[in-house]
Amino acid sequence: MSVVAVFAVAVGLAMDAFAVSVASGAVIKRRRLHNAARFGLFFGGFQMAMPVIGWALGVHFRKFVGGVDHWVAFGLLAFIGFRMIYNSFKINGPKADCNFGPERMVLLSIATSIDALAVGISFAFLDISIAAPVAVIGAVAFIFSFAGFLIGASVGNFFENKLEAAGGIILIVIGIKILLEHLC
Repeated sequence: MSVVAVFAVAVGLAMDAFAVSVASGAVIKRRRLHNAARFGLFFGGFQMAMPVIGWALGVHFRKFVGGVDHWVAFGLLAFIGFRMIYNSFKINGPKADCNFGPERMVLLSIATSIDALAVGISFAFLDISIAAPVAVIGAVAFIFSFAGFLIGASVGNFFENKLEAAGGIILIVIGIKILLEHLC
């Protein structure tokens, strides 16, 4: 997988974390740099861990899906992408609970990185080394989450849903690219 494709996947995966960070920044106005770093570390760390877990699972199942691995990768990425687009159209109510303690941060981190687990599985099916993509995915998620929190603290959550839809579109395009490369 090319560097550009890995970066595009990382950006697509980071959009959920970015959107949550923007919304959280709009709610939490105090200790901006501290909270921005905390969101970056939690989301970046989970975005790094989940593809590794998915890849480890996928390696064990790769022999069973060898002939259709590109279809599985396409299906996973398309499903995730369409789900992100669908979720971007949901109307989110006001956030009543502003507690962002460790338990809530772990839950938010898992929720925003489940997609990365599926991407890790698709990397295993495509026999892609996991080390470099994981580093890029984690770094991009950290930067996007850190910046997203600061942006949210400044401008609110106006762009939140549009960014999640953009991330979904990116993942669908990557899935189509993988499918076309293996079919042609």
